[in-house]
Amino acid sequence: MDLTYSPENEAFRQEARDWLDSHVPAEPLASFDTPEGFEAHRQWEHTLNEGGWAMVPWPKEYGGRGANLLEWLIFEEEYYRAGAPGRVNQNGIFLLGPTIMEYGSPEQKARFLPSMASSEEVWAQGWSEPNAGSDMANIQATAIADGDDYVINGQKTWASRGAYAHWLFGMFRTDPESSRHKGLTFVLVPLDTPGITVRPIEKINGKKAFAEVFFDDARVPMENRLGEEGQGWSVAMATAGFERGLMLRSPARFQNTARKLVDLYRSAVASGAFVDSTLRDTVARCFMDAEAYALNTYQTVSRLMAGDKIGAEASLNKIFWSELDIRMHEAALSLLDARAELKPNAPAAGDVDDWLDGYIFSLAGPIYAGTNEIQRNIIAERILGLPRK
Repeated sequence: MDLTYSPENEAFRQEARDWLDSHVPAEPLASFDTPEGFEAHRQWEHTLNEGGWAMVPWPKEYGGRGANLLEWLIFEEEYYRAGAPGRVNQNGIFLLGPTIMEYGSPEQKARFLPSMASSEEVWAQGWSEPNAGSDMANIQATAIADGDDYVINGQKTWASRGAYAHWLFGMFRTDPESSRHKGLTFVLVPLDTPGITVRPIEKINGKKAFAEVFFDDARVPMENRLGEEGQGWSVAMATAGFERGLMLRSPARFQNTARKLVDLYRSAVASGAFVDSTLRDTVARCFMDAEAYALNTYQTVSRLMAGDKIGAEASLNKIFWSELDIRMHEAALSLLDARAELKPNAPAAGDVDDWLDGYIFSLAGPIYAGTNEIQRNIIAERILGLPRK
């Protein structure tokens, strides 16, 4: 693998850096899990879209820049370097968008992708149900054909961005006599449809990051089906591959955290505070693992650009980045010692920054995008070829 950047790559990086340096908000935006923060992040996404940076690898006619995946990685590096806001529509642009590119009709691409890139329409992820978490094959919510519509009944829960989103994508059982992976269909659902009730779920901090969504004879046009009826599992696995293996968690996110961790370690040592001798090795390992994840992602991108597809190895990536994220934040809290419990605006906070919030969020990493226990089962069966019990 050639690890050098071409002059064109470097010119792209400089263009991205210059634009971000002149457009990134000077002050952090409010959390997008609040009404005001949600709208502020949508406005930022609109600014990105106007500059042509909303989703750089998408074709221009769909709101992208026509860049390749290597340039997307470069842009992500510059995005995190600039301290730009988090992407409120990440379920759409990073997960559903690439899936529509692969499975959508020309009409669906033209209808959904431009409004997704601009965040005119924000998407919620509708996988989980009360009895179907990581085991998506146990989905029970139904979408029964009636004329030109599907009539949807059932419930989704833990719908990410569901509290404020405009649309939801998810799988529904279109063959009520089917079981497990068969008879499932991928449907795009407007959340203002009559018969749909959205009930926000508050996190421990009181912010509304998720929602329960109830369907009571909600009618959705069949033209909102993505892929063929009954083939929803294949479509969803493509989406899950993007979530676990590439788009949702770019390596720049973890490289940025690793650099901050190194700076925190150096600051702690320079201050003369007691630092457990083992933390030096832990910090170094975290930094190396973040770089290793980046190199692995570059390798994946090289394969995709050569015509390959993401497969079961996405589960390896998901375990790696989710557990690395926890280790980095645990190391940071150890370095901060008692101050780790302080909020960034506390009088004695110093360089506490947002490490505590980051740690709490990192604990969700082994759960969302399919629990790591499930990912280990996938690795055992589909990569190692081990028999099922």
